Amino acid sequence: MQPQTVIPQLRITSAPRSLEFYVNGLGFAVDWEHQFEPGFPLFMQLTRLGQTIFLTEHTGDCAVGGAVYFLVPDVDRCFAAFSSRGVSLTAPPADTPWGTREMVATDPDGNRLRFASQATLA
Repeated sequence: MQPQTVIPQLRITSAPRSLEFYVNGLGFAVDWEHQFEPGFPLFMQLTRLGQTIFLTEHTGDCAVGGAVYFLVPDVDRCFAAFSSRGVSLTAPPADTPWGTREMVATDPDGNRLRFASQATLA
């Protein structure tokens, strides 16, 4: 497997609220956090099954409302795992005309996370 060469960065407005969603809901692990001093905005790296993202509270880094497209082996398995942890999805798994099966989750700040796998042919 090739190492990830691009790391998407999403703007968040509340690290505790976002960590609840990403760690407890989606199953990401926090790799590291950076804060210049207590009370300052937080910047962190999270990874789930080899897919890494940055989350930032810094207002100048990017705007809220971003989107990330995750390729996963089995979107239905992700759906079951996320649902069992109480994550409400914006769009449940569905087959697309372009041959994938996709679902969408939206984080507390409105960032859209699309999870996709190859559709199985019946």
